[in-house]
Amino acid sequence: VYETRKILGDESILVNPTCVRIPVSNCHSETITVETERPITPGEARELFEKFPGIEVVDDLANGLYPLPSTCDGSDAVFIGRIRRDLSHPNGISFWCVSDNLRKGAATNAVQIAELLAQHR
Repeated sequence: VYETRKILGDESILVNPTCVRIPVSNCHSETITVETERPITPGEARELFEKFPGIEVVDDLANGLYPLPSTCDGSDAVFIGRIRRDLSHPNGISFWCVSDNLRKGAATNAVQIAELLAQHR
């Protein structure tokens, strides 16, 4: 909760985490809910994710395809799936993501964010 606020320098960010420990190596798995400025469809969110470097969308529930901890092992990518509307908020989108925490840990991710910010200044 506090790490996100500290890294982004914004105490107003609301975070409601749930921690689940399961026996896997090299993986962080999270369900993330985002409140957007305007309503956004899961399809629009998917298109945005697909354009973002380092993100791989695996989201085909009809065929049982969504990110699993085994999906990310040994990869630098963040895998996102189960993209859906947040039923509790009109401007909310929820999704599931997994990443290899040894390949995409805090330090690597911080460098990649800094590089992205430098490109947009």
